[in-house]
Amino acid sequence: MKIKNLVFLIIFLLSATHIFAQADIENLVKEGIELHENGNYEAAIETYKKALEIDPKSTLVNFEIALSYFTKGDYEEAVTYSDVVLEQDEDFTLQAYLTKGSALDMLGRTPESIKLFEKAINETGGHYLLYYNLGLNYYKMNDFDDARENVIQAIEFNPNHSSSHLMLAKIHYKKGNPVQSLLATYYFLFLEPDSQRSAVAHALLQENFGGNVSKDEDKPNTINIMYSPSDNNEFGGVELLVSMLVASNSLEKNEGKTDDELFVENTESLFKILGEQQKKESKEIWWTFYTPFFYDLARSEHLETFCKYITQGSNENSRNWLVENESRLSDFAAWLDDQ
Repeated sequence: MKIKNLVFLIIFLLSATHIFAQADIENLVKEGIELHENGNYEAAIETYKKALEIDPKSTLVNFEIALSYFTKGDYEEAVTYSDVVLEQDEDFTLQAYLTKGSALDMLGRTPESIKLFEKAINETGGHYLLYYNLGLNYYKMNDFDDARENVIQAIEFNPNHSSSHLMLAKIHYKKGNPVQSLLATYYFLFLEPDSQRSAVAHALLQENFGGNVSKDEDKPNTINIMYSPSDNNEFGGVELLVSMLVASNSLEKNEGKTDDELFVENTESLFKILGEQQKKESKEIWWTFYTPFFYDLARSEHLETFCKYITQGSNENSRNWLVENESRLSDFAAWLDDQ
């Protein structure tokens, strides 16, 4: 056999062996993923380990096994296998950063997790999940300013990431900024109206609306407003107006109105107040993102539909209304498409 033909045969055999090995790995990973999705994490891990015998450095396999370890609560192993992926700096780097960072946080090593996410952002150019998880860690450390900045970055990367809006709402609730918390909560409910978290968000909405308004037990006709301007005076006047809106619910002119009707009216008033005070020169997310959308909504014919839609998760009346008004919901969807 000529040397040229022999070399060709060797190359062919090596390529065929590699192809078959990759096929075996892919089949094992497919089996492992199915086991993982069925909650059988131990079996998934054993399956992935068979794939690692074929290619110990496979970034795909090492990421999948790290994920299974994380899900089953073995965070040390999740870090170990994530590191194999990160050392190679190839595929699944982002996923490995997220898994390792979350595992470090679960291990009580939150400052280390923060440093890792900051490194990941610098090396990858940023991703909304990196910013969100970094913000979440700062929130856990009660560093609300850094938490806010990173969550806002996450929203700028992906405005449809509902968790970022909910986190922003919680941050400003902690900071005593009800208007900012209201805006972020409204948008979260717009994105995620019917989930377990929706009920929590709806309760947060109600707390921000009426948390500082109370009736005097000794004087039934007296309403108390506990107003103390937040550290952000930019919304000081709006905060007071919101309190007055809630206080006016018990006035004679509102007698006979349901809570649902008052919610729609108060929502419309809030959105219009903000829209009329809109600061076009400001680059803050409240004025560039939330207010323009909600102001347009308040001036449209779809405000009531919006209110029913965002409260469907915790209000049976809203769910029934949506069933009975499918055409209005379709019109609202069409309006959104045009925005």
